[in-house]
Amino acid sequence: MLEVTDYRRSLERSRMSRMRQDGRSTFRIHQREWDLLEGVFAPADSPSTGIALDLLGLSCGLPGGRLDSLLEIGCGAGVIAVAAALAGCERVVASDINPAAVRNTELNAARHEVAGRVRAVHSDLFDGLDPDERFDTVFWSSNYVMAPEGYHYEHMHERAYVDPGYAAHRRFLAEAPNRLLPGGRVLLHFSTRGDVLSLLRLAGQSGRGLRMVRAVTVQEGAYEVEHMLLEVTAPPQREVVVPRPRSAERERERL
Repeated sequence: MLEVTDYRRSLERSRMSRMRQDGRSTFRIHQREWDLLEGVFAPADSPSTGIALDLLGLSCGLPGGRLDSLLEIGCGAGVIAVAAALAGCERVVASDINPAAVRNTELNAARHEVAGRVRAVHSDLFDGLDPDERFDTVFWSSNYVMAPEGYHYEHMHERAYVDPGYAAHRRFLAEAPNRLLPGGRVLLHFSTRGDVLSLLRLAGQSGRGLRMVRAVTVQEGAYEVEHMLLEVTAPPQREVVVPRPRSAERERERL
């Protein structure tokens, strides 16, 4: 059996998810119906989208009071972006490298009547954005499983699952803070499916720190996986705690 961190396991999950898709369909998450286009990451096939909603507080309102603007990297079907708009966020930009995900987000923004507050952008991380755009929060629920540096994607869908050599994570850590308004925050959803030590090294090399905001451990098949909401900080924090899996459904918060 492949280990939970093995990129081949994640590529197989991507392949199986694509096999279950047959053109445009729908799925339900957090008591709402959503459109899903072929080739887009399917939240029904992974717990990560629902966990991200919970970590961000979007199941019960926005974290930390009012949020005026949000940039979501890797928006997929648009669940996080649309949920933020539904919770009161005035300006949401949702970016994805997958053109089908951009269309999918537009569909779901229209379905839930927040198209006027959600703008979907085709972008490789920050490349497709207006250079002057700044936000209260930049958020990425990342493709946290590391593939070998030389791996070449065979399908756009795989980009939602693995990051070869953590090239995208390196760019995100370096560039995301430059997109903040004064007092803003960069938030990263990561998990122990990924390589936490490599992420910490990359953060240090980029002159960034990582602060645990919230974490929850869930049972994913035979494995306990810890999902973390990390704040990217600068300069690096004096002390960083490497997360380890805990019993399922146990949640902790560090203020």
